[in-house]
Amino acid sequence: MGKLLSLTLIGLILAFLGERIIQLTHRITFFREIENIDLPNCQYLKGIEFGSEDIDVLPNGLAFISSGLKFPGFVSFAPDKPGEIFLIDLNDENLQPSPLRISRGFDVSSFNPHGLSTYIDEKDDTVYLFVVNHPQYKTTIEIFKFAEEENVLVHRKTIKHALLHSVNDIVAVGPENFYATNDFYFTDFTMKQMEMFLGPRWTNVVYYSPGDVREAASGFHGANGIAMSNDKKFIYVADLTGHTINVFEKHADWSLSPVKVVQLDTLVDNLSVDPVTGDVWAGAHPNVYKVYFYNAEDAPGSEVVRVQNIHSDNPIVTTVYANNGSVLQSSSCAAVYEGKLVVGTVFHRALYCDLH
Repeated sequence: MGKLLSLTLIGLILAFLGERIIQLTHRITFFREIENIDLPNCQYLKGIEFGSEDIDVLPNGLAFISSGLKFPGFVSFAPDKPGEIFLIDLNDENLQPSPLRISRGFDVSSFNPHGLSTYIDEKDDTVYLFVVNHPQYKTTIEIFKFAEEENVLVHRKTIKHALLHSVNDIVAVGPENFYATNDFYFTDFTMKQMEMFLGPRWTNVVYYSPGDVREAASGFHGANGIAMSNDKKFIYVADLTGHTINVFEKHADWSLSPVKVVQLDTLVDNLSVDPVTGDVWAGAHPNVYKVYFYNAEDAPGSEVVRVQNIHSDNPIVTTVYANNGSVLQSSSCAAVYEGKLVVGTVFHRALYCDLH
């Protein structure tokens, strides 16, 4: 009887593990390969060699690019080089990104930028840049004031909070207010791997203001990119391993209520919103297994997805660009400005394409 129970238990464990492995291969699209979809007039952005994880474009065409992310489990082509924020003017034909100087008093040596977001103060048009930072693989939110005339980021504040424990991306909604995504429930690297294997829906979105910090949304496999609609009424959240973009209505008390879920066939990373059309653009990973287990001979590919009419009953999802890794590896974001497309990556280069 005891032996039968033991065999039954072993069988149940093997069945459980088998089911989890099947689900994992689906979530990370283990077997997926893609065919290239090229765009005309594409070129690398000069000087960006070690990642361009997130991009945010101001209404005047100036774009901030976070570069040099070091993330546990991911390759880095410059592991000893601090991260940087690049600035590029998308109105300039030369398209030459330049690294921004950061004011004194900020520890540049441990700067490890991830997601970022801008906020323009309506009172005086001051531009604030919010950056997710991972010094020593911890999580802080850094708020900078952009001094455009000097091309300097003036550090204003560092934010730490227990609810902001594994932040991936951020969308600023005030001078010190934002929504942020936690991409993992655990902070320990080994536990994160277990979380990835088991696939619980334990990640979330947090709302932060100096006097109010709370969970705003939950139930994601891996909450990742986050953006706000042009009318500021909706928040869009990418669930990376859930393969979805989730739409939430934003209320006056900053709470979020779910509206709809858009299912995709790829792993959606960072999100941006076309300032004219309201289309949602995303950098995506065709096969995230190749990102985690990097092999230069079989490099991770890139995809750029556009979602039109996201609030309608039938959103139009289009793969605008796709590459098998021969040109661009591990795309993480895509931003548009007046017919121009900029595609960033986790640890590779950045690509500019003319959509006209």
